[in-house]
Amino acid sequence: MDARRMLSTLTDALGRTTRRTLGGAQAGAQALAGRSEEAAPGPLIDVSRVDADEALFLVRTMIAAASADGVVDASERARLHTAMREAGIDSDDRSFLDEEIAWPRDIEEIADAVSTPEQAARTYAAARLVIEPDTMQERAFLRLLAERMDLKPDEVAAIEARAGGTPPGRPLTA
Repeated sequence: MDARRMLSTLTDALGRTTRRTLGGAQAGAQALAGRSEEAAPGPLIDVSRVDADEALFLVRTMIAAASADGVVDASERARLHTAMREAGIDSDDRSFLDEEIAWPRDIEEIADAVSTPEQAARTYAAARLVIEPDTMQERAFLRLLAERMDLKPDEVAAIEARAGGTPPGRPLTA
């Protein structure tokens, strides 16, 4: 399995806000690093800067986010499979995806694997790409993920602003 290709495929296919979200991830990473310059929008994740292990981790994070409300519904599964098929990902990789969907990672496992502020920003951005926080469970997933990775509210807000913003009246960082 080529995890970097799978990550690239998923971010592209699910990227209704791909360019804006990477800018948020970069801005969050820059805020963590104490820099304030504006991030130029680009693809969600610069796959050339992500090794195979992190790519696999981010794919697993995306799957966990998709199942945040307790189930990867038929439309979410169809979007993932369509993306894989259109990219020419083989049936073995689609089988891997199905296995991961059946046993998604939990927030603790994801957060414990994050070792840098930049990785935390990429991880949150990858999770946010997959879900629109329109259910209580999805908002809780994002809030808890941010808390466990020690992302500050302003860092989350920077990513959220690039991802289309926090739904009105439903703060993700509260």
